[in-house]
Amino acid sequence: MPLRRNLRQGYHPSLFLAALGNGGLAVSFFMYLLFLVPRPKGTPIPTFDTLWPVLTGDPVMGGLIGAAALGILVFAFRHYRLLAWNLKEYALFKQTEAWHHLKQGNGEVSLMAIPLTLAMTVNVSFILGAVFVPGLWSVVEWLFPGALAAFAAIAVYGVRLFLDYFGRIIVEGRFDRSQNNNLSQLIAIFAFAMIGVGFAAPAAMSSVPATSTIGAVLSICFLSGALLLALVKTVTGFQDMMAHGISEEGSPSLWLMIPILTVSVIALVRINHGLAVTFGSHPAPAGTLVLITALMGVQLVFGLLGLTVMRRLGYFRDYLRGDKYSPLSFTLICPGVALFVVGNFFVHLGLIKTGLVDKYSLVHLALMLPLVYVQWKTIATNETLTRRLLKVGGGAEKVVGQAV
Repeated sequence: MPLRRNLRQGYHPSLFLAALGNGGLAVSFFMYLLFLVPRPKGTPIPTFDTLWPVLTGDPVMGGLIGAAALGILVFAFRHYRLLAWNLKEYALFKQTEAWHHLKQGNGEVSLMAIPLTLAMTVNVSFILGAVFVPGLWSVVEWLFPGALAAFAAIAVYGVRLFLDYFGRIIVEGRFDRSQNNNLSQLIAIFAFAMIGVGFAAPAAMSSVPATSTIGAVLSICFLSGALLLALVKTVTGFQDMMAHGISEEGSPSLWLMIPILTVSVIALVRINHGLAVTFGSHPAPAGTLVLITALMGVQLVFGLLGLTVMRRLGYFRDYLRGDKYSPLSFTLICPGVALFVVGNFFVHLGLIKTGLVDKYSLVHLALMLPLVYVQWKTIATNETLTRRLLKVGGGAEKVVGQAV
């Protein structure tokens, strides 16, 4: 079925999360290459030049590489397609009264889904270049300044959007606490954390001290700002949920903290590695295990709370299989991706690197199985939401752009 077109008032910026989710799924397939395929020491990520010899020499690993590469290509294509679709529909939406109404209420924060998705686009593009372009890694030091510039441009755009919104509600006091009975405001924090993890990539992988340090400094700045805002938004969100009860439509936002913490973990691991290489220190694997475990504990709290609340509300029944439709349902995809990614970091950088588990052992395989289940469950949910909300005849034609 083709995608719906010309939604105008029936569009909502939260639909950018559809493109974001597909980009995240592309990244999830990259995890197999990052952690399971052997590569020469000194190469921080898998590249075409490190993958090709394995692909052509080891049939088992070759099959893994082929399957992962196919997954990356499929979901990267869908990411770009949905990004282009969203940009076109968003331009039409800005010509409607619904746009002006959005700009006057709590929902203006949903515009932060745009820089969030654009930051994911840079990440996906980098993965595609590394995996599919021969010889790219030999000139990667020339690409890192470009990556920093791209994330800087997205950062400026995101900060301007957020200050327009946050400045308005502080000056005018038009923040409706009765409509803040969810954690949808965390979408802004997710955007800043995603920009922060983007800056952390050159910090971790560049051998040029200036490039690495600039990336680390910018990443730390955005992560620090995201942490402060997360505290504010989470506290006010829980206060309003306890006063008014949680919004059924916005209940998936309870899971937003899961991807926020995952990208924060990745950023901190990258920064730690980059600074260690630049300044000659050696981070202890046990410290990485403690960091990842601590943040996974917080994710577990939000994950179980969100699952309990959404089951009580019948959210999965109504919004995945029933007659209710909301663009915010795409919030369900990123937590699934985030759990798969952070689980890989926990298993490989936490348990295997410390020597607690042997790589490729039965225990390693057993630890991977629940992660694979989460990934495929997320893919199935993504397919359901894409069909229901974005495809012609999916049922969402009944909805006229309402969202929290």
